[in-house]
Amino acid sequence: MAHTMNTGTIVAVVGEQSDEALATLDGIPGVEILSLHSSEPDVATRRIAAAGTPWVVHDADPLEHVAAAWVELFESRSTLGTLELEVETVLARFEAGSALMPDYYIVLEPQGAPDTWKHWWCGALGHHAPQRVLTSPAPSGPRDAAVRRLLRNLPASRAWPDPASWLPDLPFKIPDRVGLRD
Repeated sequence: MAHTMNTGTIVAVVGEQSDEALATLDGIPGVEILSLHSSEPDVATRRIAAAGTPWVVHDADPLEHVAAAWVELFESRSTLGTLELEVETVLARFEAGSALMPDYYIVLEPQGAPDTWKHWWCGALGHHAPQRVLTSPAPSGPRDAAVRRLLRNLPASRAWPDPASWLPDLPFKIPDRVGLRD
């Protein structure tokens, strides 16, 4: 499956203040910072893949629509069919190489997110590679170093499993229970 490419380490920064967080990383040698949140997925993927640096930090989440559909399903605002369609769409993008799974997610201020979103980041997504979904406070100013510190200290861990092995099971990942063992 083509959900990754031979590029540097890819880090997606997600959250309401992702622009501010990216700005705090300006000037780090070997790090390319890409503001891609409003880009088409194919364009974002091409820009990430074309980066010639060991690190690529961006704000485009390839699972953004899947996450929203999962949250909406469990908040009774959408249907199972919508989630299934979003999963099929992103899996097709991964297979075609028009979407890239980041190596790491840095989630800004998850404690301030609505409960179902917390369960997405720290449960439904984080359960599959816990050391690859990291949390950070949102930057308090342009010199805030919280995200820089995370980049310097990314934990080594197993890679993400193939998304095709776990994304189709999302409807069975109940927000309050995902990741819990019997």
